[in-house]
Amino acid sequence: MDLELYILLPVLVALCLITFFLGWYLNSKANKTKIDGAENVARKILSDAELKSSESVSLAEKRAREILHDAEKASQNLKKEKLLEVKDEFYKRKIKFDEDTREREKAIIEEEKRIKTERDFIDRTKSELKNLEENYLRSEKEFTLKTEEARIKAENAEKIIAQYTEVLEEQKSKLHRISGLSEEEAKKVLFENLLNETKLEAAQKIQEVREEAKQECNRISKNIVIQAIQRTASDHSVETTVSVLQINSDELKGRIIGKEGRNIRAFEAATGVDIIVDDTPEAIIISGFDPFRREIARVAMERLIADGRIHPARIEEVVEKVQKELIEELIRVGEATLIDMGIQGVHRDIITLIGRMKYRSSYGQNVLNHSIEVGHLAGIMAAELGLDAQMAKRAGLLHDMGKTIDRSIEGPHAILGYEVAKRCKEHPIICNAIGAHHDEMPMEHPISILVQAADSISGARPGARRESVEAYSKRLEKLETIATSFEGVAKTYAIQAGREVRVIVEQDKVNDLSQDQLAADIAHKIQEEMEYPGQIKVNVIRERRSIAYAK
Repeated sequence: MDLELYILLPVLVALCLITFFLGWYLNSKANKTKIDGAENVARKILSDAELKSSESVSLAEKRAREILHDAEKASQNLKKEKLLEVKDEFYKRKIKFDEDTREREKAIIEEEKRIKTERDFIDRTKSELKNLEENYLRSEKEFTLKTEEARIKAENAEKIIAQYTEVLEEQKSKLHRISGLSEEEAKKVLFENLLNETKLEAAQKIQEVREEAKQECNRISKNIVIQAIQRTASDHSVETTVSVLQINSDELKGRIIGKEGRNIRAFEAATGVDIIVDDTPEAIIISGFDPFRREIARVAMERLIADGRIHPARIEEVVEKVQKELIEELIRVGEATLIDMGIQGVHRDIITLIGRMKYRSSYGQNVLNHSIEVGHLAGIMAAELGLDAQMAKRAGLLHDMGKTIDRSIEGPHAILGYEVAKRCKEHPIICNAIGAHHDEMPMEHPISILVQAADSISGARPGARRESVEAYSKRLEKLETIATSFEGVAKTYAIQAGREVRVIVEQDKVNDLSQDQLAADIAHKIQEEMEYPGQIKVNVIRERRSIAYAK
C-alpha cells in the first residue's frame, strides 16, 4: 500500500506541473492576441482624437474668452454690490453712533440736573438746619424763663392753697354751727340733691335721644320707601266684568244665537259666562266675574266666528281646545314673569298659580301686576336694609298666590298661599312672609314686615285700585261712625282717602293709660265690621298720639 502511494505521488505532481505550464502558454498567447487588438483600437482612437482636438481647441478658446468676459462683468457687479453694502453699513453705524451720542448727552444733562437739584436741596437743608439751631437756642432761653416763672407761680399757688384751706376749714366750722349738721350728713344731703338733679337731666337727655332716634328712623324709613316707590313703575290695569267682542257684521248675531237660542245656551253652559247680544252695532258683550273664564269665552268666540261653523258640538270642541291652550299660556306667563324678575327654582304648581294671577283682580287692581310690584318694592327695601333682596323679591311675588287657588277651598288667601308654599318646599322665611302679610300668623323675620309694607304701598298708591264714589263715601262715613261710637271720643276725621282716622278724645274722660287701649279697640272694631283695601291707621289724640293699625 505504501509502495503504491510513493509511485502515485510523483505522477500526480508531474501531471499538475504539465497542466499548469500548458494553461500558462495558452493564456499568454490569447493575451498577446488581445493586446495586439487593443493597440490597433487605441491607434484608431488616437487618430480620431487628434482630428477632433484641433476643432475643439478653437471652441475652447472661444468659450474661455466668453467665460473671462462674464467673469469680468460679474466681478464688476460684485464690486458695486460690495461698495453699496459697505456704504449702507457705514450709514447704519453712523446713525447708531449719533443716537448713542444723543442718549449720552441726554443722560449727562439729566445727571447735571439731578446734581443741581441735590445741591439746591443741600443748600436749603443747611439753611433750615441753621434756622432750627437758632430757634432751638431761642426756645431754650424762653423755656428757662418760663420754668423760672412757673416755679415762682407754684410757690405762690402753694401759699394760696394754704390760705384757701384755712378759709375752707373756717367756713366748714361756721356752716356746722349754723346748720347743726355734721360733715358726713351735709355730704349725704348734697349727694342726694346732686343725684336727683342728675336723674332729671339724664331723663331729659334720654327723652331727647329717643325723639331724635325716632325722627331719624322715620326719616330713614321714609327715604327707603320713597326710593323703592320711585324705582318701581308698574302699570295698574283696571279690570272690568265685561269684554266687548267686535264682529264684522250684525248678521253673525243670528248665527251666534242659533235656532231657538241653542247655540248661545250651549256656549254659556260650556264657558260659564253670559253672552249679551243687543242692539250695539257690530259688537257682542261677554259678561262674567271670572276673568279667566271670560278670556276663554272671548278667544273661543273669535275662533268660532272665524271658522263659520257655529253649532253646539263645535262650540264644546273649540271651548275645550281653547281652555287647554290658555292653561299652557298660564305656565308660559308664570315662567316669563319669573325670568323677568330673575327668580329660579320655583315649583311647577306655583308657576301655574303665578300665571293665573294675570286673570285675577283685587279691588280693580290686577293681581299679577300688583304682585310683581310688591316683589320689586320688597327687594329694593331689603337691599337698602342689608337683607336678602332676592328672597324678599320672591316672597313679594308669591304673597298673593292664595287668591288664585280654587274657590271651593275655604280659608284666608294668605294661609292658603302659606300652605301651598310649604307643600312646594319654599324657604321658611318666604312661607312666613306669605302667611303673615295680613297678620293671620306671627311674623318671624324682617322680610315678612317688608312684604307687608310693600303690599300696603302698592295697594295704597293713587289710582292703583278702583272704587265707586258711592262705596267710597259710605266707607268713610262708616269709619267715622265706628270711631265715634266709643265713650270719650269728641270728634273723628277720616283722612287720606279713608286710610287714616284721627280721633280726638275728651281730656277728662280718657287718660294716658286708656288712650292706647282705645286706639287698639277702635282698630279691632274696624277690622271686624268693615271691608277695605290695604290698612287703616287709627290716630287717637290727647296731648300725645297713640297709633295702632287695623290690618
